[in-house]
Formats: sequence, structure tokens, C-alpha cells
Amino acid sequence: MKKVLVLHGPNLNLLGEREPQVYGSLTLEAINQRLIEAGREWNLEVGCFQSNHEGELIEALHTARKTVEGVVFNPAGYTHTSVALRDAVAAISIPVIEVHLSNPAAREDFRQVSLLAPVCRGSIAGFGWRSYWLGLLALASLLAE
Repeated sequence: MKKVLVLHGPNLNLLGEREPQVYGSLTLEAINQRLIEAGREWNLEVGCFQSNHEGELIEALHTARKTVEGVVFNPAGYTHTSVALRDAVAAISIPVIEVHLSNPAAREDFRQVSLLAPVCRGSIAGFGWRSYWLGLLALASLLAE
């Protein structure tokens, strides 16, 4: 089984409570469980980590470069602001798939630019929790090549 990381950025610990009309009603734990189960079907061992702290997300990416074969990453609000996370993704050689529950292109102007997308293997957005599922499927396919 190939090991992968699902990395969740700030405020995603509040899923199910926070703006369900935008982010859906599933909790982060429920999403993680669905991804772990899907991973088993695709021969992936899925580990999940969430942090509200930019430095912890950077450390997780640095560690991932030596412990997993790819990352599905929802940088959340840091998508639009964090050069440091962009540099961390650019610094590692494993594929990173950027995912978003909502569609940033359909939201406020300040959400429409991702600093991370140019250094990620690809981006998936706007499908609710299925964005993670699609990102994991894309990663599984890449790793199978």
C-alpha cells in the first residue's frame, strides 16, 4: 500500500458547523473516514492531519516528502495569502493535489487567486467533500503510473 497524506488547513476543523451552505454539513471526521475507506479501495494508506497554524502545515509538508508518496491538500484561507506554504509545496518532490470544498472562482475577488496552484500537480474545487475524493482518486492514478 502506498502512503498518502490528506492535509487540511485552517478552520476546516469546524466543518459541519461553519457556513454549511458554503462548505457542506459533513464534519471533518466524516470526510476523513470516507477518504480512508476510498484509499483502501485504491491501495492507499491515507493519513489525515488538520491545523489552523501555517507553520504546522509547512512542517507536515516537509515531513511528507520523506514519509508519503503524495499529498491531497486543502490550504483553505492560506490559499490566497501564504507564500510560505507555496514555497513548501514547491520544495518537495512528491505530487500535491490542491482541493477546495467551494469554488473559489465563484466567490469573492480575494479568493480567486491561488498562490499554491502553480506549484501543485493539479487543483480540484467546487464539489464539496467530493473535491477531496476526486483529489485522492487523481493522486491514486498518478501514483499507479
